[in-house]
Amino acid sequence: MSTDGEMAIFGPAAQFLRKSEKERMEAQSRPFDSKTACFISDEREIYVKAEIQDKADGRVTVNTIDDKTLTVRDDQVFPMNPPKFDKIEDMVMMTHLHEPAVLFNLKERYAAWMIYTYSGLFCVTVNPYKWLPVYNPEVVQAYRGKKRMEVPPHIFALSDNAYQFMLTDRENQSILITGESGAGKTVNTKRVIQYFATIAVSSDKKKENNSKMQGTLEDQIIQANPLLEAFGNAKTVRNDNSSRFVN
Repeated sequence: MSTDGEMAIFGPAAQFLRKSEKERMEAQSRPFDSKTACFISDEREIYVKAEIQDKADGRVTVNTIDDKTLTVRDDQVFPMNPPKFDKIEDMVMMTHLHEPAVLFNLKERYAAWMIYTYSGLFCVTVNPYKWLPVYNPEVVQAYRGKKRMEVPPHIFALSDNAYQFMLTDRENQSILITGESGAGKTVNTKRVIQYFATIAVSSDKKKENNSKMQGTLEDQIIQANPLLEAFGNAKTVRNDNSSRFVN
C-alpha cells in the first residue's frame, strides 16, 4: 500500500483514489468483535449494520446501528469484515464476501468520492455526477507503465494494462464497459481514449504534431466527440445525454 508521500504523484486526485495513512491506522485500532458484528436484512435499507445479542432456535436477536432491537432469522444475518477491510480497493480480498459487504464497501468508498473499486478482474465504477480531478494529466502519467496492484483502482490502470499487453503480446485487446443508463459508460470510454491518445504519442512526435495541427492527438479525438454525440446520443428519462450508438 502506497504511503502518503508516494501518492503525491497523483496531485489533487490522491485523496479520491486511496485512503490516507492516518485513516488506515485508525481502522487498525478501531474496536471490533468478529463474533457479534454483522449485517442484517432490512425492508427499507436492504441491509443495516448490527450487533448480535443472542441466538436461539434459528433466530437471532440483534441491536441495529440506529439502536433498534430486532429478532430475525439466522439466514438474514451476515458476518461483518474487520475494520482493516473498510473501503478496501479489491473486494475479493474480503474475509467475508457477500452482498451486504460489497454494497457497504461501495457505499463507503463512494461517500469518500472513491468511485473506482476492483472486484477481481473487474473494475466497478459508481457515477459521482460531479467533476473530480482523477483524470488530470499528472494522473495519466502516474498510471503509465504501472502494474495493476501497484496503483489505486482506476480506468487508467485497466487501460494501461491493455496497452502493455498489446505491445508485448502483439495481439488485439478489448475493454468491456457495461452498465445501466447513466452509469458512466460513455464518460469512461472517453477516458480510455484519452489515456491511449496521451501515452501512445511520444514527446518528440507530440511536439511535431503540435506544430502542424491544432492541439495534440488527444485533444483532436476528444474534441470530435461532441459532433459524434450530436448524431448518436439522445435524451432519456434517466440520462440527458445517453449514447445510442449501435454496431
